[in-house]
Amino acid sequence: MGAIPSLPVSSQCKILRCNSEYVAATLHLRGPNHGSAFCTALRSYSLCTRRTARTCRGDLAFHSAVHGIEDLMIQNNCSKEGPTALPRPRPPAPNPHGFESLDICDYERSFLYKHGRPPGFQHCAAFGDPHIRTFHDDFHTCRVEGSWPLLDNDYLFVQATSSPVAKGSNATVTSKLTIIFKNMKECIDQKVYQAELDNVPAAFQDGSVNGGARPGGSSLAIRERSPGRHVEIRASYIGTTIAVRQAGRQLSFSIRAAEEVARSFTEEQDLQLCVGGCPHSQRMSRSPRGRGRVPADTARALCREMLPVEDVYFQSCVFDVVTSGDTNFTMAAHGALEDARLFLPNAEKLHIFQAGGGCPVTSPSSLLLLFLLPCGLWTVLLHF
Repeated sequence: MGAIPSLPVSSQCKILRCNSEYVAATLHLRGPNHGSAFCTALRSYSLCTRRTARTCRGDLAFHSAVHGIEDLMIQNNCSKEGPTALPRPRPPAPNPHGFESLDICDYERSFLYKHGRPPGFQHCAAFGDPHIRTFHDDFHTCRVEGSWPLLDNDYLFVQATSSPVAKGSNATVTSKLTIIFKNMKECIDQKVYQAELDNVPAAFQDGSVNGGARPGGSSLAIRERSPGRHVEIRASYIGTTIAVRQAGRQLSFSIRAAEEVARSFTEEQDLQLCVGGCPHSQRMSRSPRGRGRVPADTARALCREMLPVEDVYFQSCVFDVVTSGDTNFTMAAHGALEDARLFLPNAEKLHIFQAGGGCPVTSPSSLLLLFLLPCGLWTVLLHF
């Protein structure tokens, strides 16, 4: 894979100063008659961002501010041409809980402040064989072996390493996870987390449990949920939470990421299992075929104890138990479902139904259409 470059953010970026000056200029503006003064403050804010644009490339706070200014100017019918105010002097001792710290290292509160609404989120998971639930709620079972990127964007790199679930089997399981939180200015130093079978640490590779000594270092933190089995990593500076689990002889990965963060990648970073799912050549059917290490009926009974709804998590559980003979895979599917219950922004999308491990079905009443339409056309119709 080679070295993963850090996010290029210059120490000369002055977006925090722009933010503080804007807040100071608008604190006293209240009521319906603040229009002209508010527009003056917005134009000043915009001018400040333009002056620091060259040194702020790749800075999430900077780009969020630029888009926020555009939205506010439209909402308030402000002209781009007009007077600007001189910046107010900065207070000698800013409140440590004020907008400056809030802006750069608390993504959710900052987004709400700038856009007047909470940010959107997306969920991805990899568990078991591995089975991949993408950010777009597609669900694939993969035969990928070796190292594959789950995520590769401006803020995160996540790589899963897979090996055969059993000797002579085409099915694989994740045996190693590497997660890189890329350097982000005032918030965190670059941090690397690595988990392997029987080694799911509650610390980064350098032994630390947070983002380092920078002012926003606490905006990245690891919490141990179950010693050696389940950790949760919160990266509040990018609105992201990650869960890493071990169940039996496999590792699983789940993430709740802010939409803006999940989409922050270039065309060269197009191979991401969380975004595009498994390559077509690496996809497998979850329909039990031939003789497995455990009879299919036995596997179904075991999985039903943990997963009463016969959705893709149930199908994945049956497939894994039949293929591997390891009943611990019931815990892997159950853990992935529990993470989805916590991480999914829309609870109605918790359960995904696919007939034969292939086409997605949203409800039992849709089964008739499934038999009448080809899989490709069915998938297209689901997006309307």
